[in-house]
Amino acid sequence: MGHRLNFHLHFQHHHHEVPKGCLAVKVGHEGEEQHKFVIPVMYINHPLFMELLKEAEEEFGFDQKGPITIPCHVEEFRNVQGIIDNHYSIHHIGCFH
Repeated sequence: MGHRLNFHLHFQHHHHEVPKGCLAVKVGHEGEEQHKFVIPVMYINHPLFMELLKEAEEEFGFDQKGPITIPCHVEEFRNVQGIIDNHYSIHHIGCFH
């Protein structure tokens, strides 16, 4: 029934810029400046984030190198991030500065 994501998530921890249990993603619609977000790995289990990953997969393919690029507007991503944070009751646990 559901769409199975085929992403190869590269959990690379360069120095200490991405804390353990977190994942770096780049966000920005075509023609927009991309912003880097560091998010909890548990986001990838949330249906809203899975939709964003599906869009990224359709736009860029399965095996992106480095941070995953999500092709949506930064404000839209921030809204989704807020919804997911509320769902998991995340209060910026170690992934945010």
